Amino acid sequence: MNQSTETSGSATAKTPSVLRRIPPGIWALGMVSLLMDTSSEMIHALLPVYLVSVLGASALAVGFIEGIAEATAAITKVFSGVLSDWLGRRKLLVAIGYGLAAFTKPIFPLASTLGWVVTARFVDRIGKGIRGAPRDALIADLAPAELRGASFGLRQSLDTVGAFLGPALAIALMWLAADNIRLVFWFAVLPGFAAFALVVFGVHDVADSGEGKRVRSPLSRTELARLPPLYWGVVAIAAVFTLARFSEAFLVLRAQELGLGLVLIPLVLVVMNVAYALSSYPAGVLADRFDRGTLLGLGVLILVLADLALALVGGLAGLALGVVLWGLHMGMTQGLLAAMVADTAPADLRGTAYGMFNLVSGLALLAASVVAGELWDAFGSHATFLAGAGFAIVALLALVPVARRVRRNRPAPG
Repeated sequence: MNQSTETSGSATAKTPSVLRRIPPGIWALGMVSLLMDTSSEMIHALLPVYLVSVLGASALAVGFIEGIAEATAAITKVFSGVLSDWLGRRKLLVAIGYGLAAFTKPIFPLASTLGWVVTARFVDRIGKGIRGAPRDALIADLAPAELRGASFGLRQSLDTVGAFLGPALAIALMWLAADNIRLVFWFAVLPGFAAFALVVFGVHDVADSGEGKRVRSPLSRTELARLPPLYWGVVAIAAVFTLARFSEAFLVLRAQELGLGLVLIPLVLVVMNVAYALSSYPAGVLADRFDRGTLLGLGVLILVLADLALALVGGLAGLALGVVLWGLHMGMTQGLLAAMVADTAPADLRGTAYGMFNLVSGLALLAASVVAGELWDAFGSHATFLAGAGFAIVALLALVPVARRVRRNRPAPG
């Protein structure tokens, strides 16, 4: 008995940790995401305030700009995902996407009118769209089925580390540069080009990705029919959920409304993304061990609480509580949704599946951001966040039947 116990304990001790079992390519993609998000968030943390305070834009205009930018990225993801399935390779499109984002970063400090800023955001989001679906498909290709949640969670955590490093650097630079926003935008160029270099030299395609099969016409009726109803159920849930999760630009505007100083406004995104980064990987690990639908439902419930805190609690305490809960709900949901797409889509159509998923989510984000801006201008910030809570409750109710089917369809570990 003792010998058997010792043998079992020795085998357990020799089992690599989850982090060590995640393939190196996923770590590389995570570091690329970290660098590019550092660059992007140094700009985005200040952009809403810059648009409203310097260029004279309204909250509705901010909603349109953010919504159109994200919708552009979502539409582009469809075609890049389809192309990655047709080529049977992902890296080229990932590199093009990150390269385009890097080379558009200098436009932000050079822009002097609203039109230039809109153009810069538009082109930057095209780069995001080009890389998004092929990158997610490459992660799904690389990750073992039993580590799929952890792999997406790790990539999301590293991405989100950049998302709070960016605003943190923006705060420090704003203090050192006496609120010189354009100078902060220039510093943001450096990590953007570092991300592009890393993806070129540190990321590699998977041999025979898509399980050795290339799809000749991914958007044909025959191929799209191979995406099962359960996959479309996951897409529908994500769309309703995204209607509740409008752009984080409105968190920044809420902070400004509550009187937070200009130099401290990026702290909103720092706090949100710290909560996001700390929760993404643990949520992914839990999703590999427990029911994904239940964890996703918990994340949606946390969004309801975040909206209620931002709408009803008031003051900086309510802002802090709402921002932390907002980041926690992001960590609980984004990697899980990506893993659920991989669970329900055929391997050789993963690029197309992620493209369609992101298209629907992006269009929903466009609608959500525009509606949020209209409600804000017409009725104030409270109406915006209360409406978000209402959509989140609808998403939670719609999740129940889909989650049951995803649970039955989930691939066995190993």
